[in-house]
Formats: sequence, C-alpha cells, structure tokens
Amino acid sequence: MSDIALPFDVLTIGRVGIDLYPLQSNVTLDKVETFKKSIGGSPTNVAIAAAKHGLRAAVITRTGMDLFGQFIKDELIRLGVSDEFVSGVKDLNTPVVFAEIFPPDDFPLYYYREPIAPDLMIDPKELDLDAIKQAKIYWSTLTGLSEEPSRSAHYAGWNARDTAALTVLDLDYRPTLWDSPAAASAQISKVLERVSIVIGNLEECKLATSESDPDRVANALIDKGAEIAVVKMGPKGVLAKSRNETVVKLPHSIKVLNGLGAGDSFGGAFCYGLLEGWDLDRVITFANMAGAINASRSDCSTAMPSTHEVESALALNMKVISKTIQRK
Repeated sequence: MSDIALPFDVLTIGRVGIDLYPLQSNVTLDKVETFKKSIGGSPTNVAIAAAKHGLRAAVITRTGMDLFGQFIKDELIRLGVSDEFVSGVKDLNTPVVFAEIFPPDDFPLYYYREPIAPDLMIDPKELDLDAIKQAKIYWSTLTGLSEEPSRSAHYAGWNARDTAALTVLDLDYRPTLWDSPAAASAQISKVLERVSIVIGNLEECKLATSESDPDRVANALIDKGAEIAVVKMGPKGVLAKSRNETVVKLPHSIKVLNGLGAGDSFGGAFCYGLLEGWDLDRVITFANMAGAINASRSDCSTAMPSTHEVESALALNMKVISKTIQRK
C-alpha cells in the first residue's frame, strides 16, 4: 500500500496503449506513408486531460515490459500524470492501435491487443484500495469488464468506494474488444448500481438501457442508480441529467481534424468542473468546449486543452453570440 499524502483528484483505471495516428488524412492504412506515435487509451487520456486542468491525476494500468511500456511511463510523467500504479506484465507486448483519419466523423481504429492486453491483467490483489477509496473522482471504462482478472479488479475498486463518492463509468464500448454486444450489455447491467455517474454516446447508452431516445436513456440510467447521466448525441450535442436538472448543449461549430480524443477531453474537463463545485449546466458547457477544442486538433492525448484555453474559447464564443444577437 502506498502512503499518500493527498488523495488523487482523478484516478482512472484501464486501457493504455501506443496510438499510431497517420500524418495523412482521407487515406486508408495501406496508403499511409508516415505515422505519429503517442500515448493512448481512453482512461489514460482522461487522466491526461484532467492533469492539463491542474488536477492531481493517476492511472491504474499495465503495459508490456518493453520499450513501448517505458515510453508510456515516461510520457505519463511528462504530461503530469502519476505512473505510481503502472506496472509491466512479463511476456506480453504493450498494445498498439492504428487509426484512419476521415474528417469530420469517420475515425476507424484497429487494435492489436493479442493474445491479451496487459491492461486486462490488472490484478485485484495488487490494487491500492486506499488510493481508490480516497480519490475524489474514480473513473472506469467498460473495456475493463471484458476479461479477467481486470473484471474482478474493477469490482474490487468499486467495492472500496463510498456510495456517495464521485464514481464514473464511461461506457466507451469498443465492439472489437468484446465477444458480442450482449456480453457488454450484461456487464453494464451488473455495475450500474455501483457507480454514481454514467457517460456514453447514444449507441453505448442503448446497450445499458435498451432505450433510443436520449431523454429516456438518461431517465433510465438515473432509475438504475446514477446520480448524473451524460448522453453524447453526436451532431445533436450532449444531454446531461441529474435528479433535479436537465442540460442540453448543442455542438460547437468547428473544423474537425481528429475526433478521437474529444470524448476524453470532455471527460477530463467534466472532472474539473465537478471538483470546482459548478452546477451541471456550467460543467457541461465547459466540458463540451474542451471536447470541441481537442477535435479541432490533429493529435489526441497530447492535444488536451488547458483551463485557460477552454475559458478563452468560451469567452470568444459568447462575444460571437452577443454580436449576432445585436445584428438581429
């Protein structure tokens, strides 16, 4: 067990890997000539995004005992995230993920995680349950429930949390990492009562609720135990609902270069807003802009915006709206 002087603001658990993004857009992988290497994996990216807002962040994950694994640890530290809970797994390779970039809304991912990814070898016996219990926000994703021992580790983490704590499940459903949608849906049903916040896009939320209307989806998630439900609606924006508040935000008008990191940028900013004690409307407004900024950049984990960048963009957006109203 580690001796933690202060609790982590944001502690995430789960997927990590090496993202190889093409430096050429609108071409398939067989035609790509050059790639850029970066750290990736949704819960890892959320921790990075949170750190960009000055939060004390860490990720619980595992890598291969290879040079890519060393790169991940070095990059986490460089980006302000603790590597305290990152360990290597003998005889497994650090996963690699290739992407294709077809803006504005097509970004296929190709995962190389065979025979099993090290981040699915997180062992419940090796968890620092005190760190998990004390974390102000504990963030998990659905992928961690796809295999053992990671599944048991996730439940051990949730069991360590107080029921009133800010415990997030990001549905983050990746079909190629599951045997079937039904298998993923079954795991979601088991865990909803253990978390206080659920975040997902509309397709992911259908797995959790069997509903297709965003408002009914959010209501169903709250009925199943969530205190806050966030439904990302793509070109229609985002809907967030608590037991006494509903917020709908339209998407920002931007030129999308790479949408792969937008959700994780949203997540880190969402954590920041919650810990600032903002109301739900302000939290979603801030997180929505953070996601838009990231999508307007070609990188993912290394392109997470700072608090100042998000606030400046929001201020500029308000000026544009004000001028438009004055013209009318």
